[in-house]
Amino acid sequence: MPDVKHILFDLDGTLLPMVQDEFVKFYMPLLAKSYISAGVPVEPKAFIKAVWKGYEAMVKNDGSRTNREAFWSYMEDILPVSTEESEALALKFYANDFNQAIKSTSPSPYADRIVKAAKERGIHTYLATNPVFPRVATMNRIRWAGMDARDFELITTYEDYSYCKPNVEYFRTVLQELGLRPEECLMVGNDVEEDLVIRELGVKTYLVTDTMENKKNLPIHTDYMGTLEELFKVVTSA
Repeated sequence: MPDVKHILFDLDGTLLPMVQDEFVKFYMPLLAKSYISAGVPVEPKAFIKAVWKGYEAMVKNDGSRTNREAFWSYMEDILPVSTEESEALALKFYANDFNQAIKSTSPSPYADRIVKAAKERGIHTYLATNPVFPRVATMNRIRWAGMDARDFELITTYEDYSYCKPNVEYFRTVLQELGLRPEECLMVGNDVEEDLVIRELGVKTYLVTDTMENKKNLPIHTDYMGTLEELFKVVTSA
């Protein structure tokens, strides 16, 4: 991977191996349970359906507001409590009971080694995880993966971003914010639709195959592909 000075990493399914559907099926009922335990009268299935609609609102975000605002503006009409109270409950959940969801992931010893090896070689590292979670949830998932958040010069979360993958504008925003030249960057991700779209901006990609996602069976166009172990060997030989 010649001329790579910056690596953007996806988190879920990439540095934190998981099957996305299994992860969601595990933690969504926990989220519903946390609201019920707090005395909020919600029906679990309807609540989970509403959260998915809130997620869709973030994915469709047009840049006019943050993803956090897009999500809660949808949820405020659904939940029988104020947005402030509801978000406080969500943040409490993500700081605590959400951590049970590590059981639905398969942390790899290579994740931390890859990031640290890149940094040792003078490559800048960023966590370009889809900004659909609050920061507290993302910090916990970084910890599940056995990594140190301080190793990333940027971590994208729903508080600070107004686009989501697979909207190429998310990646454009990141590159512009950091002042990066596409030809000097590499995107490492596992999702064919969400992560490889950055190639439209001239960024090379490494598709991680350990838990590759390609729900739409899209044609795979990537510069490199392989396991995390193979990526570690590539980075250490750079």
